[in-house]
Amino acid sequence: MKKQAAILAILKQYITRDHKRLLEVGCGSGNDAVFLGKQFPALHWVTSDLKRNHKFIKERLKDHKLINVHGPEKLEVGKDDFPGRLMFDLVYTANTLHIMGWKTNKTFFKLLGKRLREGSLVFFYGPFNYNGEFSSDSNKELDASLKKNDPKSGIRSFEDVETNMIKSGFNLLNDHEMPEDNRLLVFERLQFSKY
Repeated sequence: MKKQAAILAILKQYITRDHKRLLEVGCGSGNDAVFLGKQFPALHWVTSDLKRNHKFIKERLKDHKLINVHGPEKLEVGKDDFPGRLMFDLVYTANTLHIMGWKTNKTFFKLLGKRLREGSLVFFYGPFNYNGEFSSDSNKELDASLKKNDPKSGIRSFEDVETNMIKSGFNLLNDHEMPEDNRLLVFERLQFSKY
């Protein structure tokens, strides 16, 4: 709850009544969709994840009966496009960049650049390294554990993420410090002619 309350406080700084549709990439258990979606009742919150995780997510969303939270839609980065080619003005993802391989991350950034319009916002929540250094011993341990299970995974470099998002047509609006050595990066889609 502490994590979600902290995320909510940041999202409230950016999400306005003008925003209509949010895509959550890699919604996992659906906990964020349930907690955060309830706080933005006018926002069409669309969950997505790998097909194998859909049964549990459907049950979770059904239990909470939120009329503005939908899905889950199938989205495997590198294989799938945005669901139904719907237009989204917000994308939110938590604890996914360090699970996906770096090549998949770059594919994701390019997809965001292709599918989001000028002014759309992207929120990346999770741990990041800065200047090649871990921000804490716990993040160093997490990185080792991730790589033990999948050598392609691991905590991402903030500088690499920012550089590749800029290449995809985004500008970093803010890098928010969060509890438990996490961050919440906020990017905005620029005009197509600006990159």
